[in-house]
Amino acid sequence: MKKSTFISVDKVVSTLLLTTCFGFIAPTITGAAPVEAAPAVVSGLPDFTDLVEKSSPAVVNIRTTEKIQQGQSGMGGDDEQMQEFFRRFFGMPIPKQQPAPAPKGRKQAPQQQEEEVPRGVGSGFIISQDGYVLTNTHVVEGASEVYVKLTDKREFKAKVIGTDKRTDVAVLKIDGSKLPRLTVGDSDKIRAGEWVLAIGSPFDLDNTVTAGIISAKARDTGDFLPLIQTDVAVNPGNSGGPLINMRGEVIGINSQIYSRSGGYMGISFAIPIDEAMRVVEQLKSAGRVTRGRIGVAIDDLSKEVAESIGLPKAQGALVTRVEPGAPAEKAGVQDGDVILKFNGVTVEKRTDLPRIVGMTKPGSKATITVWRKGAARDLAITVSEAEPDTKAAQKTDKKLKRDQAANALGIYVTDMSAAQKKELPGATGVVIESVEGPAVQAGLNQGDIILMLNQVDVKDAKQFAAMVSKLDPKKAASLLVRRDNFSQFILIRPTSQ
Repeated sequence: MKKSTFISVDKVVSTLLLTTCFGFIAPTITGAAPVEAAPAVVSGLPDFTDLVEKSSPAVVNIRTTEKIQQGQSGMGGDDEQMQEFFRRFFGMPIPKQQPAPAPKGRKQAPQQQEEEVPRGVGSGFIISQDGYVLTNTHVVEGASEVYVKLTDKREFKAKVIGTDKRTDVAVLKIDGSKLPRLTVGDSDKIRAGEWVLAIGSPFDLDNTVTAGIISAKARDTGDFLPLIQTDVAVNPGNSGGPLINMRGEVIGINSQIYSRSGGYMGISFAIPIDEAMRVVEQLKSAGRVTRGRIGVAIDDLSKEVAESIGLPKAQGALVTRVEPGAPAEKAGVQDGDVILKFNGVTVEKRTDLPRIVGMTKPGSKATITVWRKGAARDLAITVSEAEPDTKAAQKTDKKLKRDQAANALGIYVTDMSAAQKKELPGATGVVIESVEGPAVQAGLNQGDIILMLNQVDVKDAKQFAAMVSKLDPKKAASLLVRRDNFSQFILIRPTSQ
C-alpha cells in the first residue's frame, strides 16, 4: 500500500509565498517539475466612484413632521434628549405620552396652539425632471407635512400624490424643473450574485452609500410583493432609497430588513422596480391602486398530494374555500381544485396567484385552468375589484365606532373567526382590532388575542366590554394575550371614564 505523504506547515507557507510572488508553484519534496499557476478568477473589486457621483444628486432625504398641541408632551430636558435619540437612531419620534391629569382642585391649563414637531426621517429618489419622487408608504404615512431635501441643500415641501400599503410604495411631488433623476431599470433581468449599491440616509446621515450583491431574486414575503433580497447594509432611515445596479439604473426600492436587534444583520429587502412602477402609474393617474380578485382561499400543494391526484409535479394553488357569490364560484371553481394557470400565465406556487390576479384589470374576462379529478379544464371568469386598503380601513373604523364605545383600556375587539378558533381548539377569546391610549403604552397590537381578563376567561366581545366597564381605574388590569403562538400576561392601567 502506498504511504501517505505529509508536508509540514512551513513548506506549505513557502509554496504559497512563491506562488504569490513569482507566479509558479515550488518543486515538491519529491523533486517534481514546476507547474504553472492557474490564472486568477477575480482580477479586482468593482469601482463605484463614478456611479455614486452620477447617481447621488437624484437621491433625497425625506423628513416628516406632525402637529401636536404645545405642551401636550410636557417634555423637560431629559425628555428632549430622549426625543432626539429616537429621531436620530430609529427614524421616528418617541411614542407620545398622555398628559398627566391636573391635581384635584386645580383647573386644567387651557389648550395651546398647534406646534409642528419632527416625526421621522427616510430616503427617496427622483424619477422625473419635473419632480416626481418615490419612497416607502411607511416613511410618509400619518405625517402632517413632508419635506424633501436634495444634496445641493435645496429643500421642498412635498405633496403626497398617493400611497399603497400592500406594496409599501408612495409617490410624492415637488415643484421643480430640470431636476436630477435616476433611470428606471428592469428588475426582471437581475441575477443573483450581481453587484448593487444603496444610497440613503441611515440614522439621518445624508447620502450614505453601501454596496453588496443580490442574494435572491424573488423572496416571498407577502401576497402582492416578491422582494429582492440583498446583503447591502440597510438601516433605519434607508427606507425608500434606491437599489442601483452597475449601469446606474434603479432596480428596487429599499424597504425592509431582517433583524432581531433592530439594526442591519446581513439581510435586506427591496421592492422590485417593475412592481413599483405599475403601482406608480395608477397612483399618478387615479391616486389609488385597483386590483383584481376572484374570491378563493388557497394553500400550497405538497408533492404527496400532487401525486395522489395525478399531477405530474407539485405546482399550482390548491383551492381550500370558494367565497359564496364571488367570481370563482360563478365560474364553477370548486374546493379541491388546483389552479394551474390564470389567463395563460403559469401558477408555480400559491403566492403567484394573488399577484397575477391582482395585476388583472377589474371587470375584465379571463380564463382559469384548474386540475380536477385527474384532468385539466378551462373555466371562464370575470375578475372583480379587490377592496382598497383605505376603504377597508374606513369600514372597519366605522364598524368599531358603531358597535363599541370607547373603553377604559383603549382596546377595540371583535369575536374570533372560525379559522382562529380552529387554530386554538378549546380556547375562547377576542381579537384586538385597534388600540389607543393605555393599550398602546402597554404594547398591545392589532391582531393580538385576549384570552383572559383578571383571571376570567374572555368568551366574546360583548362580555369583554361588560368586564372592562366594571374595572377599577385605581388598579392595573391583567390580560392574558396570545401573539405569534405564544401567550403572556400584560398589565394595563385603565383610564377614568
